[in-house]
Amino acid sequence: MKALILSCNTGGGHNAAGAALREMLEERGHEVIFLDYLTLAGKWTSALVGDLYIDVVKKAPKAFGCAYKLGMFVSKTAKKSPVYYVNSLMAKYLNRYLKEHPVDVIFMPHLYPAETVSYMKKKGMPLPLTIAVMTDYTCIPFWEETCCDYYIVPHPELIDECAKRGIPQEKMIPFGIPVSRKFRELEDQEKAKEELGFSPEKKLHLLIGGSMGAGNLEKLAREVRKRNGEESELAVICGNNEKIREQLEKRFAEDETVSVIGYTDQMPLYMAAADIVYTKPGGLTSTETAVAGKSLIHTFPIPGCETENRKFFASHGMCMYAHSPLALAKVGVKLLNSPEIQEKMKKAQHRHVRSEAAEDIVHFAERHIRPWQ
Repeated sequence: MKALILSCNTGGGHNAAGAALREMLEERGHEVIFLDYLTLAGKWTSALVGDLYIDVVKKAPKAFGCAYKLGMFVSKTAKKSPVYYVNSLMAKYLNRYLKEHPVDVIFMPHLYPAETVSYMKKKGMPLPLTIAVMTDYTCIPFWEETCCDYYIVPHPELIDECAKRGIPQEKMIPFGIPVSRKFRELEDQEKAKEELGFSPEKKLHLLIGGSMGAGNLEKLAREVRKRNGEESELAVICGNNEKIREQLEKRFAEDETVSVIGYTDQMPLYMAAADIVYTKPGGLTSTETAVAGKSLIHTFPIPGCETENRKFFASHGMCMYAHSPLALAKVGVKLLNSPEIQEKMKKAQHRHVRSEAAEDIVHFAERHIRPWQ
């Protein structure tokens, strides 16, 4: 089978889901092409869209939240959104690419290429099997205006929500969000701590700001450090946010118990070493943490889908959260000192988050590929 994975550089979660699928596809001997699909129109197009998205999220998260609410309104009232029409412009590029590089299946862990594929279907352009992969625990605006062959949803409870928005129920498969198998096959905790340079005797607090370094990391690190004292260590992952990294390095320059990390491809190792994880409620990082079976504190969401992710996790007992750095640090202390609560949380994570999603999605595609040219 030859597979094409189309993602987009608007946050790292979509790419992480695509990478998990690529990992499983290659493990089963399939050929895989992984593309930021906007680069089909030129690298500048991808950079423009990605940079604009990240700038808005970093500098004006409330504006992003307002745009999300507006999107929900448009989603309910308009036949097609501006997002659909903008992404329809990519059809000629994707059509040309598929003629030159035919594949058996297209996986889309992002809305944008799904919009393009839907336009192509409407115009009668030939397409292979198309599988959309939702990466949030809610139906974000505009999924309902797409027309893919199948939709992978994160949880069975989301099927009704998506169906009410217009996605045909028979097209939805509740396999879950795909994450790398490394998150369920974690290294021994003591060994992971030693490998990363942390003390096996101390509790390790892992603070994650996602690929954008969001979540008020400096204040949160300060409060967590203050509340837990010398018997603990902190690892703060800032992603690609160099400004936050520099601030943290300056703030904790004299504190050997705090490690500041930028972008890393060793997240499974840090997850293995962690005793507790603080992360903004992105769909992928939350799922990775749950698959790893770690005590989870959700920090400050990017308004919109991350607010819904936190709500979903909290309502199912898979996380705890608070609304200020001080309160989050206190919740973390409470959780670490309550083995019963930790065990209950981990059981809920195991019950509601499927660790084998990537395998199931690939097996499903293998059974459903069809001639299309």
